[in-house]
Amino acid sequence: MSIQLLGEGFDPWQALQQHQADNPRLAGKYGATSIFVGTMRDFNDGADVDCMVLEHYPAMTQKHLQAISSEAMSRWDILDTLIIHRFGEIRPNDPIVLLAVWSAHRSASFPACRYLIEELKSRAPFWKKEINGEDARWVEYNTPG
Repeated sequence: MSIQLLGEGFDPWQALQQHQADNPRLAGKYGATSIFVGTMRDFNDGADVDCMVLEHYPAMTQKHLQAISSEAMSRWDILDTLIIHRFGEIRPNDPIVLLAVWSAHRSASFPACRYLIEELKSRAPFWKKEINGEDARWVEYNTPG
C-alpha cells in the first residue's frame, strides 16, 4: 500500500511504472491491475473553470486514505494499492488522482478500485475552490460517479 499527496504535477503512467519497479514482490503474482486516473475538467455545474485549488490537512488526509486502502485490502483479495492525489493549484487536463489495485484476478481488482475512488470522493478531507477569471467558489459537493 502506497499513498502520496503531491503539491506538484505528476505523470500517472510513470508513477504506475515506478511503483511496480519499486515493488518486485508483485512480479508474477498479479494478473490484473485496475487503474483510475482522474483529471481536471474545464467546467463544473454549468460553469467554466480556469483552475482549481485543492486544500487539505496532510495528517488527516493521509489517515483517511490509509483507512480506505486498508478497508479495500481486507474486503477483496488484492495484493497492493497505490493512491496518488494532488493538492494546490490544478489546471484543466492536469491529473488529480491515480488509483491502482493489483490482484491475481480482475474480479477483485475492479470493485476494489471503484471502492477506493468512491470512498476517497466521499470521505477524504479535500476542499475545492474553483476559479474562473475573477470569480471563485467553494465546491460544496462532489459530482456523482
